[in-house]
Amino acid sequence: MAIALTHLSGSSLGVFGLARSGLATIAAALAGRAQTVWAWDDRSEARDAAAALGATILPIAEWPWADVPTLVLAPGVPLTHPEPHEIVGLAKAAGAEIICDIELLYREHGPNGGQGSEREHGRARFVGITGTNGKSTTTALAGHILQANGCAVQVGGNIGRSALDLDPPASGDGAGMIYMLELSSYQLDLVDTFSADIAVWINLSADHLDRHGGMDGYRDAKARIFRNQDAGSIRIVGVDEPSLMRLAGELSADTPALIRVASGAGGADASTDFLIDEAGNLVAREGPDVPIPLAAHTALRGAHNWQNAAFAFLICRSLGLGDAAILTAMALFPGLDHRMETVAKNRRVLFVNDSKATNAEAAARALAAFEPIYWIAGGQAKADGIDGLAEYFPRIAKAYLIGEAADRFSATLARQVPHTIAGDLMNAITLAGTDAALDPAPEPVVLLSPAAASFDQFADFEARGRAFAEAARAFCRENDQPEEQEMAS
Repeated sequence: MAIALTHLSGSSLGVFGLARSGLATIAAALAGRAQTVWAWDDRSEARDAAAALGATILPIAEWPWADVPTLVLAPGVPLTHPEPHEIVGLAKAAGAEIICDIELLYREHGPNGGQGSEREHGRARFVGITGTNGKSTTTALAGHILQANGCAVQVGGNIGRSALDLDPPASGDGAGMIYMLELSSYQLDLVDTFSADIAVWINLSADHLDRHGGMDGYRDAKARIFRNQDAGSIRIVGVDEPSLMRLAGELSADTPALIRVASGAGGADASTDFLIDEAGNLVAREGPDVPIPLAAHTALRGAHNWQNAAFAFLICRSLGLGDAAILTAMALFPGLDHRMETVAKNRRVLFVNDSKATNAEAAARALAAFEPIYWIAGGQAKADGIDGLAEYFPRIAKAYLIGEAADRFSATLARQVPHTIAGDLMNAITLAGTDAALDPAPEPVVLLSPAAASFDQFADFEARGRAFAEAARAFCRENDQPEEQEMAS
């Protein structure tokens, strides 16, 4: 059962961008008895889907802007950079607010949400999680732990289901429901009154700089996750990066509770509340807590996943779960598709799908978790390429380069890592699988961790990951290895 936006009863709004979140917004608005929803998308099939839901389809220049007080903009549409989309100018000229579906969900089920907002009633709780890397795993893991412990929780936002496609609270007033939301910088740019009961910022590194006008704009967009919080709110911040350490210092002067988390690789200081040590334990800097053995309670590999587990643990503890209950549920978490996902095994050789690693920092996490690695990398390179990955090069037995970035990555790897330009993913899998089978190591790994976007050869990282998984399994079958096993995902 989808959300009904009763606070929009009798009103009108515009929806631009009719993918999953846009169509869910139309359905939720009309279910809440909105008077009119004006909608547009350049794709005819998307317009047809919106019309079938009851939206009024018109090109944006023909919208009656005087009657459109609110524009719900798809997060993928440029708001400010490289330059605002045409519809942004039209909305601002008409005085319309520009928001996204996250804001609408909060207005419906946050404090005083729903129709008749003056009445006092219960409310849902909101957990917002952002960061350059790790936010999807953290969000899904925290949601899994809560579900396993019988909590009413819905997981979505920038992961899985869009915000307005989530289930509404069982009670009409929202009490008891927890909305666990992964929030991208694009979405945070489009919220206004949204206030997270628990706001989490895991880490920060260069990404999406073209959409935010540089690093300052990207950081400022992420920082919006802490807007509007009150004295009863909680902030959990990773302080490995100097910029987030400085931010935590600024936040400490504010009223919401602040929890600072550092990993063994970070620059923890005396103000840090929790430290993740090199053995994967979460250690409190002060107080009676004994070390929490995260590494022993998760099947997720790598120090970065200990970090994700630490944030999920602290979220669930802040929501009232006991440590033992959290760790028991954590041990049963299977992981996420396309994030260090073992998809096949050919005798000793693992095939690992890390297609979500679309930048160098994300790829570094996978490169640190395995050895020897037969690395498939490439696609549309980000600004920093793979220059920052040199410390992991000794772990790479050979690299197989694909897509537009192949020549650029080859220049970086020259005289440091054996490599070949494979061109496309299918050829890379065949070459890497053949070479890895000859490696005498106990567990060679064919790793797709591209450190680049997918759009030169695939619709998105998910399509790239699915193609890798299918081809890896086919390679195992064709090489007639009885030990091959398709791993559950």
